Amino acid sequence: MAVREIFAGMPWWVKWIAVPVIAIVVFGGLIASVLGFVIGLLFKILLFVILVGGFVFVVRKVMSSSDGGW
Repeated sequence: MAVREIFAGMPWWVKWIAVPVIAIVVFGGLIASVLGFVIGLLFKILLFVILVGGFVFVVRKVMSSSDGGW
């Protein structure tokens, strides 16, 4: 409730512009680091799925073209 009382008398631009800008300036490096980590992780997961899918495809092609296996 104390935060609401503090912001009650402030203009709208303080709540919706100044405070978010200050938060981005203070925590911008942290936000960028977390975002970079998440994007990197998603890229690695996508790359893993593509490589495993390609490997399974190649193995199935080789197994279906051979007539007796080993």
